[in-house]
Amino acid sequence: MRARELGVAPGIFDPGPLNAITDVRGVRVGHATLIEGDSIRTGVTAVFPHGGNLYLDRVPAALHVGNGFGKIIGSTQVHELGELETPLLLTSTLSVFRAADALVEWMLAQPDMDHVRSLNPVVGETNDGVLNAIRLRPITAEHVRAALASARGGPVQEGCVGAGTGTVAFGWKGGIGTASRVLPASLGGASVGVLVQSNFGGVLQVMGAPVGEELGRYAFQSEIASDQEGGSIVILVATDAPLSDRNLGRLAARTILGLARTGSSAANGSGDYAVAFSTSASVRRPFGAKRLVTTELSNEETSALFQAVIEATEEAIYDSLFTAETTAGNGRIVEAIPLDRVREVLSRYGVPRRNGRSRRA
Repeated sequence: MRARELGVAPGIFDPGPLNAITDVRGVRVGHATLIEGDSIRTGVTAVFPHGGNLYLDRVPAALHVGNGFGKIIGSTQVHELGELETPLLLTSTLSVFRAADALVEWMLAQPDMDHVRSLNPVVGETNDGVLNAIRLRPITAEHVRAALASARGGPVQEGCVGAGTGTVAFGWKGGIGTASRVLPASLGGASVGVLVQSNFGGVLQVMGAPVGEELGRYAFQSEIASDQEGGSIVILVATDAPLSDRNLGRLAARTILGLARTGSSAANGSGDYAVAFSTSASVRRPFGAKRLVTTELSNEETSALFQAVIEATEEAIYDSLFTAETTAGNGRIVEAIPLDRVREVLSRYGVPRRNGRSRRA
């Protein structure tokens, strides 16, 4: 079940209708899930900022690195130019290169791309080698095309799907999670959506309750490193607020505060990355334009968005855990977090069980 079904509703702002990244108008999400035999548990997740050709109609974007133990293909150009020109892909660590190649092939085949001689695919990853025979690198161009073709608005599949098929978080089964927040009209009314691929460790907290400790599964319980310590997370942030790439970088940086609330310590072996983009038409960047005329929010109007992205990131991580199922693969079994016991811990620590509505008057 999702976090709110357990009464876990972090923060003060309301979610959007779907409580998903697709609450930001135009954003689409697709998955390709690969389960083969006893050892292949992996996949691809695709996120589109809008329904057009991203190379010809680019969106401002920014990348924030919480801990750089990872492989985000295309990151330097995003940092340099502050924009996206392809959809975003998430997959398994050793498959990012194949996924990027397939994304380039797919993009070059789109209409009006005959002139293109340079392209910057953006592909993130986490290491699903506990449940997946990662060295086989089973992701193919067919899987990438399937994820891209399946991308839709509306409800987003969570848990053991797409790039979250083989991931592990806090020693339990991780996966894909998503959440959103909508600011009240008095604060601008913008939407912020988050999607995560959770595969990291630490000492799990749920709205301050020490769930990991109470359930006896947390990092540094012994002198031997465990699955509860390393790993990675990729956090994708969409907003319809008209933000420049500079302020999108500030927005992406705040996701780490939401990550920290769940109990991550960004361990040495954890690749913690956030990519944020704006879908607002007023900040789009048409290819070939000699001048860009944009209207963007001022610095003073960003604080409520920062609060919103922290809340949505925290909840998306909980959803990635709570919607995942026990998974066997690669000679291992990773259990889903026991929600009945989580509920008991939350009750014991007095975690509010609200109906999901905002505390804000």
